[in-house]
Amino acid sequence: MKIRHSLKSIRGRHRDNQLVRRKGRVYVINKTQKRFKARQG
Repeated sequence: MKIRHSLKSIRGRHRDNQLVRRKGRVYVINKTQKRFKARQG
């Protein structure tokens, strides 16, 4: 999992990416391509 300042750029790299807020942190998750995982905050 990558820790990034801006998740908007990662979200646009694959069409299945989802921006999710959990416990005050922002995540990018992808069910089909597991390598697109990122966290912010």
